[in-house]
Amino acid sequence: MSMTCGSVEAMDQRISFVTLAVADLERSRAFYLDGLGWTEALHVPGDVCMIEVGHRVVFSLWQREHFEAEVGAISSGPGVAPFTLSHNVATSAEVDAALEVARAAGADPVQPGQAREWGGYTGYFGDPDGYRWEIATNPGPIGQKVLP
Repeated sequence: MSMTCGSVEAMDQRISFVTLAVADLERSRAFYLDGLGWTEALHVPGDVCMIEVGHRVVFSLWQREHFEAEVGAISSGPGVAPFTLSHNVATSAEVDAALEVARAAGADPVQPGQAREWGGYTGYFGDPDGYRWEIATNPGPIGQKVLP
């Protein structure tokens, strides 16, 4: 389906893959598959692990060296990556339960769930490479759109 924006064609509004460059593919794969209980769709040892996470959406773990060879050098410095990945659930109790699953899987750090000024309830955990996952319940209309 093609869309136009004035006289210029616009790109479809969607995300197909979310890819994380990881230092140790097998460690990250174990965290997501064995620890969080996710199911892989494709695994190429030493290279990539792909997990179907939604309708036409794939979460990919790519060995850092292979990522850099194709995409370019990774910028690094103190602090966390300037983005989060979010897993939304329907209730605060589900937020707390998901954070416990992450803790049991070895997530570090794990920040407990708390009520937020905007009306939601969220907590965070870090995966083996430090990428931050938000576990959230969002009572607003946009929050309801992302629930299964």
